[in-house]
Amino acid sequence: MSTMREINFDGIIGPSHNYAGLSLGNLASARNAGAVSQPRSAALQGLEKMRANLALGLVQGLFVPPPRPARAWLASLGTTIEDADPVIAANAMSASSMWAANAATVSPGADTRDGKCHLTVANLRSMPHRSHEWGATMAQLKIAFADPAFAVHRPVPPAFGDEGAANHMRLTGAHGEPGHELFVYGVAGGPFPARQHLEASRAVARLHGLDPARTHFVEQSEAAIAAGAFHNDVVAVANERLLFAHEQAFARRDEVAALCAANGFELLEVAVGEVSLAEAISSYLFNAQLVTLPTGEQTLIVPSEAQETPSVWNWLQRHLASNGAIRRVEVVDVRQSMANGGGPACLRLRVACDPATVDPRFLVDKAKIDRLAAVVGHHWPAEIAVDALQDAALISDVERARSALLDALDLTGSLSG
Repeated sequence: MSTMREINFDGIIGPSHNYAGLSLGNLASARNAGAVSQPRSAALQGLEKMRANLALGLVQGLFVPPPRPARAWLASLGTTIEDADPVIAANAMSASSMWAANAATVSPGADTRDGKCHLTVANLRSMPHRSHEWGATMAQLKIAFADPAFAVHRPVPPAFGDEGAANHMRLTGAHGEPGHELFVYGVAGGPFPARQHLEASRAVARLHGLDPARTHFVEQSEAAIAAGAFHNDVVAVANERLLFAHEQAFARRDEVAALCAANGFELLEVAVGEVSLAEAISSYLFNAQLVTLPTGEQTLIVPSEAQETPSVWNWLQRHLASNGAIRRVEVVDVRQSMANGGGPACLRLRVACDPATVDPRFLVDKAKIDRLAAVVGHHWPAEIAVDALQDAALISDVERARSALLDALDLTGSLSG
């Protein structure tokens, strides 16, 4: 029996979670800029999502937030958190690493030349507040995936923007079988930047030793980027044989349809006449976790905003009634993340591997989630106002909270920097 499982590694929402509105092209981030955030509630919502995944029979992992403020990054700019311009300070206090889908691009061993699972850390160069994440991310990946079954690569050069698995999909008969990998890139996005560069995607494919015949580079539609789909996972998601996408997700949707038809995959499209791009993006219908349960059911884990958007919820109910490819829909509350532009899919990095090869400190069970929830409840700030990001008391609380989390996970000696 195969030991290969898909593991969802969720980013624990950090104690500095705030709404500084730093992400150009992310409509939710811009809409909520300046609002008071609730880091404690945010982190607890994330942990409850992990708990719900465990209850579905899924394997669940975690990543921890990097040090905040990003003191080394500030020092490279010749300043400190106390003296920095408020905008620079906000960039140094961002908790955006919670969206682990941007941590790296992952190719399972079944797809790679050497049979190892390859991970390339994303450089996230498009946005200053994310551009300094990669070092802390790589430190975690090197520990979590230290087994010889893995190969962890440094980011591609920052001349080419790479935003990780949020722009990468994999289609396959089963997680342990060879698959086709789809790298989605942008060329233009109207008023917003296209964050994933084609050259970055090509470089990752080469680094991972992928079969060119099973590797595809797909252009995201300019309309989708301009509408606020700053990453492909806002308008499309894949799991095993199913690609679930909005009709306007891709620049050349006929090529995607032909790729699926030629290889026995199913393209399940939501027509623009049923759900507009604006509705898809505001509800994060596609920024959902599309997973296979142990029963074999394809299940879509959507944010509560999808249930509250009539066109989206009606489409889902019609699809379920038709006995279509998606057999079950689960609703989770991740409102604090959603308000900054990240749904259930943003919060996790998918890694198909043997769980026994992963450092167990990065895997969770119910008891560990209980312990982490107690740490969050005791140490995470209840609220953060954007104009308080340089307050000494808040900075001390944020740093102390992360230290308590590392202690609880027995990672202090490995990730204290």
